[in-house]
Amino acid sequence: MSGILPVKKPAGFTSFDVIGKLRGVTKTRKIGHSGTLDPMATGVLPLFFGGATKCCDILPNEDKTYVADIKFGIVTDTQDTTGRVLKETESRVTESEFEKVISGFVGKQLQLPPMYSAVKVGGRPLYDLAREGKVVERAQKEIEVYGINLLEFDEHAQTAKIKVSCGKGTFIRTLINDMGEKLGCGASMSALERTMAAGFDISECFTISEIEEMMKAGTFEEHLIPIERLYESLPKLVLDDFDKRLYRSGVPLELQKRGWGGISGNIAVFDKDGMLLGISFMDEEANELKLRKMLNTDK
Repeated sequence: MSGILPVKKPAGFTSFDVIGKLRGVTKTRKIGHSGTLDPMATGVLPLFFGGATKCCDILPNEDKTYVADIKFGIVTDTQDTTGRVLKETESRVTESEFEKVISGFVGKQLQLPPMYSAVKVGGRPLYDLAREGKVVERAQKEIEVYGINLLEFDEHAQTAKIKVSCGKGTFIRTLINDMGEKLGCGASMSALERTMAAGFDISECFTISEIEEMMKAGTFEEHLIPIERLYESLPKLVLDDFDKRLYRSGVPLELQKRGWGGISGNIAVFDKDGMLLGISFMDEEANELKLRKMLNTDK
């Protein structure tokens, strides 16, 4: 069994809860995922089964899209409405004021990871320290927000809904918390749905109950997506049988001798039968095709 299945994570589950559940359902231990979601969050959670787990740490598309609900006038220790309230104010945010603030959060920026997160400091996840009542120093991380669209705004209820397109490592609840600081009234995330991750849209996702039905019907493996789907956007290099044997043995292949070159970044390497062998890059200075990750070791 090998392939990818985009799962629609339900609220109340951690990403590891979903993996644990599906290990039992599918009777397989080897399952990985490509990006943690908080328990309150729902939406796209791509799961990698069997040999596809090798792809988890070498994804060409790590961009994500979220739809988030916001409540103005409240600040919590978790930056969402599941946390302990630290401050509550009577907010009077207008739609135009909020739109102005939104525009300032598009682009590259530094973000301070929240204490309630899986980011590690001194080898320990921050959420462990937070549960002990500790607040520790942590480094700001550069993130990139490609766009923020205001979907709904209720001035009477002081709530809003936004759509955020962003790069890897962006904390949406921290983004909302920081928007609240700019507005001067505070804000917390009240709901979050990830609608796109690793190139998979929420329309492609299966619920846990649907997966259970697949297993009963014996059709689960038919729904697994081949790993080639992940690397469709990369330049493609096809090896003959001789170079395939060298490549699989870890031998760097000479570029000039083979007439290769001029391609920067990662390359998807295939055999002549269309099998994805691995991800490599062209080191023109060393005149070699160098391996980043071997993905298919079937002989």
